[in-house]
Amino acid sequence: MSEDPMRWKVLDSTYISHHIYFTARKDRCQRPDGKIVPEYFVVELPPSVCVLPLTENNEVVMIRQYRHPLGETLLEIPGGFIDKGEDPSESARRELLEETGYAFDEVIHLGKIAANPGVLNNYTHLFLAKGGRKAGAQRLDPNEDIEIVLVPLEDLKGMLRRGELAQSLHVNCLWFALLQMGQVAFV
Repeated sequence: MSEDPMRWKVLDSTYISHHIYFTARKDRCQRPDGKIVPEYFVVELPPSVCVLPLTENNEVVMIRQYRHPLGETLLEIPGGFIDKGEDPSESARRELLEETGYAFDEVIHLGKIAANPGVLNNYTHLFLAKGGRKAGAQRLDPNEDIEIVLVPLEDLKGMLRRGELAQSLHVNCLWFALLQMGQVAFV
């Protein structure tokens, strides 16, 4: 793979915050045309996953949880950060089991997207999981409070059409999964 001719040269970096879930730095860069960019802020996050989980009964296993930065409770699909050295598909299976207690026969990788590459340095891997069945209790992280909501697939499609889901990464995952299943088509 060749070097990107548009790549900026990082002259120096200063870390503002260094935390597993929120690391931020200020870079001073030089563009290929020689112009100096004195301050460019980057938030470093681990790669993540999100999954459209479909049960054996064609229901989507969704989660309802409070999102403090918005001050709202949102209906979402399961997901989370990939542990260091963990394969994205294994992370998807782990997050599904931890957040919902459901296990799935098949997990299909749909691609990866960058949520906001102007500020964030990570990718989110998108998955479709099929054949889900309850396998145990939730195993939530200390700050998680997640309610499981089973939504018929047809109802989910209506929610998407009406713009009722707010989490943009999850909406992308849902559209890719519906395309994979032949439930929607490009016009």
